[in-house]
Amino acid sequence: MHIFDNNFTFKHKNLNMKKNMGIADRIIRTIIAVVIVVLYITSIISGTLGIILLIFSCILLLTSIIGFCPLYLPFGICTCCCCKKKEE
Repeated sequence: MHIFDNNFTFKHKNLNMKKNMGIADRIIRTIIAVVIVVLYITSIISGTLGIILLIFSCILLLTSIIGFCPLYLPFGICTCCCCKKKEE
């Protein structure tokens, strides 16, 4: 199944988005994102830094909801308990 059939081929089967984040990692990311949003809403952080941190908090929330962090792939990091079971 091809999502894009032009010069760029993106195959659905090659999309390797297995969960690589554990519960603790997801909770910590969610707490950090909520704190950033609260700081932005209360105007403790504002301006360009506030917008950058707000975007960063959205990324943290998205990755914690999905349970997959693309930055973990190149480093081979997996904090998910299912990864630890496979290694044993």
